[in-house]
Amino acid sequence: MALTGWRRWILGAWKVPTERSDVILPCLHELVRMFGVPCGVMRDLGRAITLAVNSLLIELDLDIPVLACHLHFLQDIGTDLLKPAHGELCSLFRHWKIRPKLCTLSRDLGRKIGCEIEKAREEVKAWQQQGNADYSIPQGRAGIGTVRALTQWILDYRADSTGEDFPFDRPYLDFYDRCITAHRAVNVFLSRQPKDPKVSKNLKRLQHVLNPVLSDVPFYQLVRRLRARVKLFDELRDTLRLFPKTSSGRKNLSGKDTLTPEQTARELCDIREQLEQLVASFKNRRPKRGPAQDIRNAIDLILRHIEDHGDYLWGHVISLTMEKGGGIRLMERTNNLPEGFFKGIKHDERRRSGRKILTQDFENLPAEAALVYNLNCQDYVAIVCGSLDRLPEAFAELDLEKRQGNLDNKSQTNCSSLSSLPRTETASLPSADRRLIRTEQMQRRILAASKSRRAYS
Repeated sequence: MALTGWRRWILGAWKVPTERSDVILPCLHELVRMFGVPCGVMRDLGRAITLAVNSLLIELDLDIPVLACHLHFLQDIGTDLLKPAHGELCSLFRHWKIRPKLCTLSRDLGRKIGCEIEKAREEVKAWQQQGNADYSIPQGRAGIGTVRALTQWILDYRADSTGEDFPFDRPYLDFYDRCITAHRAVNVFLSRQPKDPKVSKNLKRLQHVLNPVLSDVPFYQLVRRLRARVKLFDELRDTLRLFPKTSSGRKNLSGKDTLTPEQTARELCDIREQLEQLVASFKNRRPKRGPAQDIRNAIDLILRHIEDHGDYLWGHVISLTMEKGGGIRLMERTNNLPEGFFKGIKHDERRRSGRKILTQDFENLPAEAALVYNLNCQDYVAIVCGSLDRLPEAFAELDLEKRQGNLDNKSQTNCSSLSSLPRTETASLPSADRRLIRTEQMQRRILAASKSRRAYS
């Protein structure tokens, strides 16, 4: 799908077998033929779209800015930087089965409380409202409910996430922090020597589950290495000023109210200068020798990404000719517009079908369905048919032209259609092939061949 950033129109949508440059390039040629040369291109860091855009510029001898999405740039660095250590931390938790043991403990305590769970919740709420100086655990049902609530608090570690997914959220690092905090709290509760033996027993059980997180050396080493890398990544994110969503929508570059194009252009220059200063700082902080090999590798990774993609991070200011009104217009820093649009299509399709997995639905959905969303844009509707009330008439005129052409024996070839272009099928199992291989004849031929004498010779 291709979208014009300023008008928010869908210019074209195609169903492609796989994401390959030789499949994307004809789509880009069709866009240029229909709408002219764009002012610029905003793309992600995918190899296919990068090669396709570069090939288009070479073939048409174009000189327009090609920009890389800042969010994908940051995500790419964060994934390469944090995923190895974060994955090892996840493996450690799975090795010790920390989460399953906590879930088992929480379920066991819930069964012990039984049908009095509502009263236990009220008692836990009363315990929460006590003063901070009281580090004792209540007895009986209230104590069991409190241990259960403490266990559930650890399991609710995803509440510390911002909802932006990895690498901006590091869930297992949050899980580690809650385990350590809860373990220290349990030690304090046990030091007060609870009078109820059942409460003391369950506290010690929770402590036993959390002991490996505190005492196992690999946990500490991994977390220490991960935190050092997270600090570098957060420095880069703060420099690029990519902020999370707020209740009123996505903030601009500085997180302030809407800025004028001139103010935003100056802020972009400021971000670029700060990134250059950060690069210089990373180079100065990079250890040349000694035991800090991981920090050295992390800084080298960040600098390598900046060197590879730095030329495509800037150039958002587009100067307009006097014929187009003069002044400047700004290209988006991210390709969140098309990705957010596609997310909206999936949301609408889930509401229509009630299904979570939409693979089959999207295979049957025509690519032109994306163009229907343009009818939400008043300026688009004004050009196409004047108003939505005239939409049936506009479609009727299209059918009338086609019917008149058939009566006049005129060929209705559509040279702009990409469906007639030969394409190499590179997907491992596309839907067309699934229909082919699932036939009874295919099954019969394979079984017959496997049972023949030649199969055993």
